[in-house]
Amino acid sequence: MKISILYGNPVTDDGQFTTFVEQLAASYPEKVAVDLWKLDEMNLNYCIGCWNCWWKTPGECIHHDDAVPIFRSVIAADLVIFASPLLAGFTSSSLKKITDRLIVLMHPYIILKKGENHHLKRYPKYPKIGLLLREETDTDAEDIQIVTDIYQRLALNLHSEVKFVKRLAHTTIEEMVHETGIV
Repeated sequence: MKISILYGNPVTDDGQFTTFVEQLAASYPEKVAVDLWKLDEMNLNYCIGCWNCWWKTPGECIHHDDAVPIFRSVIAADLVIFASPLLAGFTSSSLKKITDRLIVLMHPYIILKKGENHHLKRYPKYPKIGLLLREETDTDAEDIQIVTDIYQRLALNLHSEVKFVKRLAHTTIEEMVHETGIV
């Protein structure tokens, strides 16, 4: 099994969340390969909507930055965990930036799926999705639902599913490892 953790946290003094994510990455059994991507320490450009990854250089983004190995890690993974604090009710800009850039993993061609238009698969297999969120003091159920809904839409477009949504204050590393179904 392979897991890719996309960790976007611009809060440099957030030792609790960073420690949790690092310990989580180290807690999987040896038979599980884990890639931990600390997005805020990487050179990542924004998607500019040029469509080159669809038409001019299929499957290859115009930006030759630190996202290229992330794309490979994500498509090779069985599970991708999107981990971020909620900031103003949504995930961090670095996590949103790489989430938008995952469009490179899809074909531009459209199919009808569940009564909606969605992209054709570029690859035979796509990873399941997990969410790990650190709440703000004023986070409410609606904030969590909005983020969950957006990642469920991402999963639908990636021909996948959201396997779990966890909040840092309400989970343990053991529960997170158990959610992957490998123990």
